Amino acid sequence: MHEGFTWIDTVVLIVYLGGVLLAGLYYSKKDMQGKEFFKGDGTIPWYVTCVSIFATLLSPISFLSIPGNSYHGSWILWWAQIGMLIAIPLTIRFFLPIYSRLEIDTAYHYLEKRFESKRLRMLGAIMFILFQLGRMSIIMYLPSLALAQLTGIDVNLLIVVMGVIAIIYSYSGGLKAVLYTDFIQGTVLIVGIALTLIVMIGSINGGFGTIWDTLTTGHKFLFETEHWISPDILSTSVFIVFIGGGLSTFASYISSQDIVQRFTTTTDVKQLNKMTLGNGVLSIFSATVFFLVGTSLFVFYAQNPDLLMTDRRDLVLAAYITYELPTGLTGILLAALFAAAQSTLSTGINSVATSWVLDVQSVADPEMPMKRQTRIAQFISLGVGILSIVVAIIMAGSNIHSAYEWFNSFIGLALGALAGMFVLGAFCPRANAKGALAGFIVSTAVVIYLKYFVPSVSFWAYTFITITLSILVGSLVSRMTEPSYEAPNGTTVFTPHP
Repeated sequence: MHEGFTWIDTVVLIVYLGGVLLAGLYYSKKDMQGKEFFKGDGTIPWYVTCVSIFATLLSPISFLSIPGNSYHGSWILWWAQIGMLIAIPLTIRFFLPIYSRLEIDTAYHYLEKRFESKRLRMLGAIMFILFQLGRMSIIMYLPSLALAQLTGIDVNLLIVVMGVIAIIYSYSGGLKAVLYTDFIQGTVLIVGIALTLIVMIGSINGGFGTIWDTLTTGHKFLFETEHWISPDILSTSVFIVFIGGGLSTFASYISSQDIVQRFTTTTDVKQLNKMTLGNGVLSIFSATVFFLVGTSLFVFYAQNPDLLMTDRRDLVLAAYITYELPTGLTGILLAALFAAAQSTLSTGINSVATSWVLDVQSVADPEMPMKRQTRIAQFISLGVGILSIVVAIIMAGSNIHSAYEWFNSFIGLALGALAGMFVLGAFCPRANAKGALAGFIVSTAVVIYLKYFVPSVSFWAYTFITITLSILVGSLVSRMTEPSYEAPNGTTVFTPHP
């Protein structure tokens, strides 16, 4: 055990942050206008976009909470990541060809083209923007709080630094700068957590053999009270976590602008397939490493109980990094935590600016010139970033610990219903705008009711429920309102007959 966060670690952290800022400015040195600001300039390799998707989906909350959950609990939530085996084939088979064929500008542009409804496009964009605004503030607040407690650096200073760096390269370079900085941050994250696991295994008596025994004979992989399939099909089990996790990732892939924006960087289906498959491999690998880290923490502290510095599950990994890793490596790992926050933050800023300009303002004013669109997007980036910093500082001054869970459990439900509109549009050629809206409203209302009045239904079942209800209600209402309607050609999986 060393003395904690040292001046060497501080230097490593500062050098890292400076490097990320310089990289972001380097890739934003070309004056990006219009479509280039929103979609890149066509020169971004697929593997850069692939790592960027990974870095976007893996927030700092995941960085802290996945090992924390594995430390305190079992590996049941690991199956949510294995749900990629559902999400990726569905996305590649049914949605990427549609997005490539339509050459959409944003996720919600699809809703306008498919349902011939500007209102649905604006509804989708506004739901996404509300979700992202709250998510960004929490993503700045929680890791900054953890870092402040472990390093002694003022929490407000950490929030401001994180926000300002993300704003600078999001504002100046658009999507290309965000993608390349995400690539750097994602790489640091993967290498950093893998190094931690290696060091951790070396510090455990019996090494990996002890960890394996804990997982198998020690029932740490799956508790004896947990089920592979529960008799109550909608309560938590491996089966429902696998299905629910897969459908939640699928929902993000097809309807969340921060992910779909990466798919708009190219219309080459082979490139799109490569980035999606690559993201799946990275996500499953990193989730496995994170869960192994959590189990290793459990074994390490069982062998060395006097070294345990905190009982807060979300801070166990951060405490281990600060007090048990060699000096210098601590700085790299805390930089990786910062990396997770910044990549999610910069992506959020850019995707909100893009969605606001292209889905809301441009729909309201179709004649808006490209230069003005870019300028507005830059001001939105600046405003959203500053707003997130202010809200995060307010959170840091209060005692909010469950904000992230509350926010995801409420607004996240509506995003699940949003994905339902996309599935309805792709699979039901006769579905119309009235049906899509009815499905969205009913599925959102039902899942909110389940959340607050039927807690026995696992939240992992929510996305399955919203998509199923959207298809059933949407199809029924569509048939009742416009029985002769057919989707515009090319906007569904099955091209309608003329």
